[in-house]
Amino acid sequence: MNLTKSIHIKALFTTAFGLLLLSSCVRDEQSPGYEYMPDMYRSPAIEAYVDYGEIRDTIRPELNLTMSARQPVEGTVPMSEYAMNDMPYSIPNTPEGYELAGEVLKSPYPQSQKIILEGTEVYANFCVQCHGAKGKGDGAVVIKGGHPAPPAYDGTLKDLSEGKMFHTITYGKGLMGSHASQISKSDRWKVIAFVKTLQNPDAQVTEQNGSEADTTGTAEMPN
Repeated sequence: MNLTKSIHIKALFTTAFGLLLLSSCVRDEQSPGYEYMPDMYRSPAIEAYVDYGEIRDTIRPELNLTMSARQPVEGTVPMSEYAMNDMPYSIPNTPEGYELAGEVLKSPYPQSQKIILEGTEVYANFCVQCHGAKGKGDGAVVIKGGHPAPPAYDGTLKDLSEGKMFHTITYGKGLMGSHASQISKSDRWKVIAFVKTLQNPDAQVTEQNGSEADTTGTAEMPN
């Protein structure tokens, strides 16, 4: 009787092992085989900030009652210029990327006196050597060093968009090299605010409280 029981156990084990071998064999070489417990590694795709309660999903009706957008938890740190510096710049360094930047990139800062003054300091540290104090392309590197002069901001570059300027500061363009390692993203926008006053000295500037004030000329370069 014990011998019969042993034979039955061996037969059962052999059958199970054979079935396992057969289940692991697939004819399609591109097939990953059978998936066991797929929910462990294949999570449902949920789009951020989409209220799935407003979508009538006929394939997965349970998503109709699932809302992915939630109120931020208490103590959440809002997006700021510090967080902006950590965000990657995804527009590629190509002619098409340069044109795209001019269309889609807009400064997150208002054209205010405060931002312009902060941008003036950045300009004095990194730009005045080539572009000159008034953006005429007559900096010391040009006058004393014989470097080819960049175009004037109130001339050829008068209509250059802020998005293209940001792209150029990030990647460089022509004889100008990249300044991404020297100038943070927030400071790039601030220096662009100052450059815009060189493009159009008679433009109005928004005060910090949101009111409009006439400006005569550009901000003074720091000593």
